[in-house]
Amino acid sequence: MSKAKVLVAEKVGPAGIELLKQHFDVELGFDWDRDQVKASLGEFDGVLIRSATKLDAEMLAAGTKLRVIGRAGVGVDNVDVPEATKRGIVVANAPLSNVVTAAEHTMALLLALARNVPQAHQSLVEGRWDRSKYSGVELYEKTLGVLGFGRIGQLVSERAKGFGMRVIAYDPVVSASRYGELGVEKADTPDEVYADADFLTLHLPNTPETKGWLNAEVLAKCKDGVRVLNVARGPLVVDADLQAALDSKKVAGAALDVFQREPITDHPLFSYPNVIVTPHLGASTAEANDRAGLQAAEQIVAALTGGSVTTAVNIPAIPEDDIDALAPFVPLSRALGKIAAALAQSSAVDAVTTEFLGGIAKRDTRLLGLNVVLGVLETGGAQDLNEVNAPALAKQRGIATEEIKESETRDYTDLIRVDVRSGGETVSVVGTVIGNLHRPHLLEAWGQRFQVQLEDSVTLFRYKDVPGMLGRVGTTFGSHDVNIVSSIVGRQPEGDAAGLAAMVITTDVAVPDVVVDEIVASDGFVAGVSVTL
Repeated sequence: MSKAKVLVAEKVGPAGIELLKQHFDVELGFDWDRDQVKASLGEFDGVLIRSATKLDAEMLAAGTKLRVIGRAGVGVDNVDVPEATKRGIVVANAPLSNVVTAAEHTMALLLALARNVPQAHQSLVEGRWDRSKYSGVELYEKTLGVLGFGRIGQLVSERAKGFGMRVIAYDPVVSASRYGELGVEKADTPDEVYADADFLTLHLPNTPETKGWLNAEVLAKCKDGVRVLNVARGPLVVDADLQAALDSKKVAGAALDVFQREPITDHPLFSYPNVIVTPHLGASTAEANDRAGLQAAEQIVAALTGGSVTTAVNIPAIPEDDIDALAPFVPLSRALGKIAAALAQSSAVDAVTTEFLGGIAKRDTRLLGLNVVLGVLETGGAQDLNEVNAPALAKQRGIATEEIKESETRDYTDLIRVDVRSGGETVSVVGTVIGNLHRPHLLEAWGQRFQVQLEDSVTLFRYKDVPGMLGRVGTTFGSHDVNIVSSIVGRQPEGDAAGLAAMVITTDVAVPDVVVDEIVASDGFVAGVSVTL
């Protein structure tokens, strides 16, 4: 089988390119113009871009084989995402590539603002020793107000705590437990932040709701002498209102990395001695650029090899606050979907219900539910599946999907239960992740309970609960040169009404159907399936 082909249309770090070369045939088109990209795009399954390549509807129409677009960076303004979605093309970015860089730049501006570093530097190189003029203030025991407590806001808060600052933050979608983990005070309203902050830093997304967030009304609620930082998006600040607050001394200083219009060299605030500015350097480090290419490449690999794309912008994306908590459950979700559909032993699936139990139920689980559906469809023989086209294909096949959440559970902190209804019967499987490495485990199938770590291949048998059955399976596997990695037998504590038990076998190779059929045909066995995960 020939390898998939990926075009790297713009220069990225070598780590991303090397990762792609490990999996695919890679062509570098750093110097290609639009016409050349368009003429060749139909040859490629994936493309890696930065900001210069414009993948509009015309270009996407030329990419007849295209299955994934990886954007080495945060924004995807240069991609026609709705058109890509219509064509079933995954569009993934690298939203976490610059979070450390942006947080560090915020801290650099925070320190510079507190200690007048740029002004003092300029004075000295111009021949003046203005030591008393540029005396600053300490960060120690000052209050940092953080508006937007996503990944960058959290990293800034951690670093500010290291300087002995008190940190209070506002973000309505971040759980209270996350604030507690970082030792940050949770504000119920933005006004609480305004009233307490000595320094106010913005880390909000750029949306219609946040445009002009920092305006005259907000600044009037702040403490006198507040210092303001914006390393997020220029439209968050009403420039004229900030300028007026600086003129009235309501605001003692400002540090700005972003502006309403960029590039810009003639902003009215550039002449203010208490305003520090940088030309949108928040994401500009060599490490961030390399990281962006690598993260985008990782998403391309996932999309083209059947993995889980966690940063796609045209499927339910895991919120920043939930990424670490939910990512280990993505492969488990797909595995449970595959196993449940295989146990149903019918391609005519009528409904899929996914229940999230425990702490995981408090998170945004849409991507996990989507991966359950993907697993079901893959077992049913669907081809060229991904997170983008799976919902439409499920609807086309008449498969109803539902998600249920319950925050309480017994025995395990988090559980996922998948019910597949087919032909009037419902099959259920339950799983979780266990240990520091978040290994996926199957806990229940056919109503029987056990705990087995899922490997690449898993085989399940249902049989009469009599001695010697496990040995018979092992003997048959051995005769066909199938090596068993692990095996476990499950039974309900009160016993199965029909006197049946279940066993789960994991192997390092796929078990041929002929082996499963041979065992199921023998005396005492009722059913058996083998699933490649």
